[in-house]
Amino acid sequence: MTRIVIGTGDHVYQVVHPFGKLPSGMPLGNVSHVATDSLGRVYAYQRKDPPMLVFDSDGNLLTTWGEGQLLDAHGIYITPSDEVFLVDRDAHEVLKFDTEGKVLLRIGTRERPSLHGPFNHPADVAVAPDGEIFVADGYGNSRVHRFTAEGRLIKSWGARGSGPAQFTTPHGIWVDGMGRVFVCDRENNRVQIFSVEGEYLAEWRDLFHPMDICTDAQGVFYVTDQIPRLTLLSAEGEMVTRGRTPFNGHGMWIDSVGSIYLAGNAAGVTKLVRSKVREGGRAGKGRSDTQ
Repeated sequence: MTRIVIGTGDHVYQVVHPFGKLPSGMPLGNVSHVATDSLGRVYAYQRKDPPMLVFDSDGNLLTTWGEGQLLDAHGIYITPSDEVFLVDRDAHEVLKFDTEGKVLLRIGTRERPSLHGPFNHPADVAVAPDGEIFVADGYGNSRVHRFTAEGRLIKSWGARGSGPAQFTTPHGIWVDGMGRVFVCDRENNRVQIFSVEGEYLAEWRDLFHPMDICTDAQGVFYVTDQIPRLTLLSAEGEMVTRGRTPFNGHGMWIDSVGSIYLAGNAAGVTKLVRSKVREGGRAGKGRSDTQ
């Protein structure tokens, strides 16, 4: 059997597709995003009921939840304490759940979009190490919103356009332990970098419609784009390696052993198993041992 392998050097991955086994008669929906919790369980967030599918790391289905609660799956973020943040895009809401599907927090006014936000078809959510919540308000608005851990709006920034701190579809968002906010400015073909106060710091280019961004425990950044492609970058934006993925990585997550999960919408979930893993601690979107 021919195996697809991507990456170079210390970052080489074998492609496993499709990931996730469903019972007969239960078709997979359009999977928008994916994440793992502290136990290595894989959460596939799909655009149909049940919206949340939870697998073990081998792809065996463990449970489902969220039926009748979520309208339009988009972004997901799971904190180190297993708080599950979900973006309900066309309901204009960000929700926090526990791992059993109980709602703990709602941000935004459901089914009431706002021209300046929050929210107007939001795209993604990330949580900083101190618990502050950041949202890319990316389809109807061109904004980033910063909230307290309790969901109180602190500030917003951004406008339509292609200049610094302007966006055309801010699609993916992530916050590192140095207080930097990374935003995939999709249609402007770049990742913009800000302070938590919204100060423009820098941008990374040589990307085609970047979709999502995350980092691992060693501080390497991972960016998916619509080539489809996966690019690994240093904290300074220098390329580590790059490879073509079989499907678009609409959403992405890295688990504790360095495997990458890609949500490919109609293509479902793809797992990239790392062939050689450096020793180190846990990794994951939104968290690392350096935070």
